[in-house]
Amino acid sequence: QVQLVESGGGLVQAGGSLRLSCAVARSSFSINSMGWYRQAPGKERELVAKISRGGNTNYADSVKGRFTISRDNARNTVYLQMNNLKPEDTAAYYCKVINPILGNYWGQGTQVTVSS
Repeated sequence: QVQLVESGGGLVQAGGSLRLSCAVARSSFSINSMGWYRQAPGKERELVAKISRGGNTNYADSVKGRFTISRDNARNTVYLQMNNLKPEDTAAYYCKVINPILGNYWGQGTQVTVSS
């Protein structure tokens, strides 16, 4: 059993910032891609950003220039720095990691609420 521990969500005013963290609670667990997804009420879960083990990144168009994904391979942790937040960023945010043999693992989700 592999547990992903997320933190950093909360309530913030539009224009503010938050930093999400997701740590894999097993130091020897091999990870390829790490990413953040979000799901707003009544909508499908969507990719926000992902990062390969080598550091290549991809972002949703809606967050480019505002969000930055990074990872610490030694700590098996992925971060999402979110700046200039907008009300439409309000959602539950989930991290996902991919093990090359065992497949996908998801975090429990952390709520981000941006007030106007």
